[in-house]
Amino acid sequence: MPDSPHRRPERLLLRNCSVVDAGRDTPLHGAAVLVEGERIAVVDSESVVRPAVPAGTPEVDLGGRYLSPGLINMHTHLGLSLPGRLGDTVRAMNPVELVLHMADGAAKTLQAGVTTIRCVGEKEGNDFALKAAIAAGRVPGPRIFTAGRPISSTGGHGHATSGALECDGATGFRRGVRTQVKAGADLIKVMISGGISGRHETITTRQVTRDELAAAISTAHEWGRKVTAHAGPSEVIGEAVELGLDCVEHGYELTEQVTKAMAAAGTWYVPTLVVTRCKEFFDELGVPEWMQQRSLGAGARHLESYRFALDAGVTVMLGSDMPPFWIFDGTSAAVRELEHMATEGLGARAAQAAATLTPARWLGADPDLGTVEAGKFADLVATVGDPTRDTTTYRTIDWVAHGGTIVRDDRNRSLQ
Repeated sequence: MPDSPHRRPERLLLRNCSVVDAGRDTPLHGAAVLVEGERIAVVDSESVVRPAVPAGTPEVDLGGRYLSPGLINMHTHLGLSLPGRLGDTVRAMNPVELVLHMADGAAKTLQAGVTTIRCVGEKEGNDFALKAAIAAGRVPGPRIFTAGRPISSTGGHGHATSGALECDGATGFRRGVRTQVKAGADLIKVMISGGISGRHETITTRQVTRDELAAAISTAHEWGRKVTAHAGPSEVIGEAVELGLDCVEHGYELTEQVTKAMAAAGTWYVPTLVVTRCKEFFDELGVPEWMQQRSLGAGARHLESYRFALDAGVTVMLGSDMPPFWIFDGTSAAVRELEHMATEGLGARAAQAAATLTPARWLGADPDLGTVEAGKFADLVATVGDPTRDTTTYRTIDWVAHGGTIVRDDRNRSLQ
């Protein structure tokens, strides 16, 4: 039988490319990358690398493309069920159907060039099963870091859409954190306010007490887990930052004062700008009018919050919230989010860092991920231009490798 197109060779030479990543001031032109097993062995000019490569090593001629790290998406929900027609279909799935649905999304995410994701709210513990299956090579998908079930108050944000674990009181929040750590969570997510998808709340509805916040954050830190928070209003975000919060999701209504506090405390930010400017996506899912109005109506203030964060020097990271692979505005949701981040003040070079090395550092995975360097996983994408000069170049991703395995190669076709 012929070899599988997704079988990883023992050794692979990638040549005729330029290497760009957040660790380089300028591209390495005329480059070659030698991959051994899952990891990068050598990165240098082709004239240096090729003579040292053993005879018979398979080669991939990248045709002058730019080779860069796979994208890392820090806000994903593979099993999310938003209000509306498609969400109703997902909610009706039994656990087996749901994990298959999530596996399909994971495979599509990888094809879109997102080679690592951070799940920030999943149902039924399916994320742990899927993570293990991907790591074992049984199903295709990105590397997964997961929060398991997010922690919310009774009736709090996400209890109906992302499987949030409802807890009350400081003791309840401590137990909730420990429950997710026991299940295998890499990080903890706490829902500290309302959001755009909760019918009986607003974006500014506070949903935790100070004691509950303190209990969740301190318990997670005692167990060596970082904490991120779904959050809208500045007041509760400021309090969470004071208590040691590691990351803010959305931050729909940040202020100059709070973003300065975030920068000083080292609290990072995943803005998810695309979720307040995605009517086409909502229409496709059949999202009801009340949710569309709440989301799209928050767009201007959301963008102002992002700019406050940039001006204050807050570290920002890519996170789409929408399925990373979803074709939207002519590209994937992950790339569209990164385009928003770049054009609204970050710039192309910093945007690439926000999608690669920066999230790897937050995850504590930068020894393995985030740059094209010897010793790191060969999680790579190829584009026809330099993404550190123009973020829209990511629209041309047509070749993807994951752990040394080529999982996509359609260099004669555009992203489907």
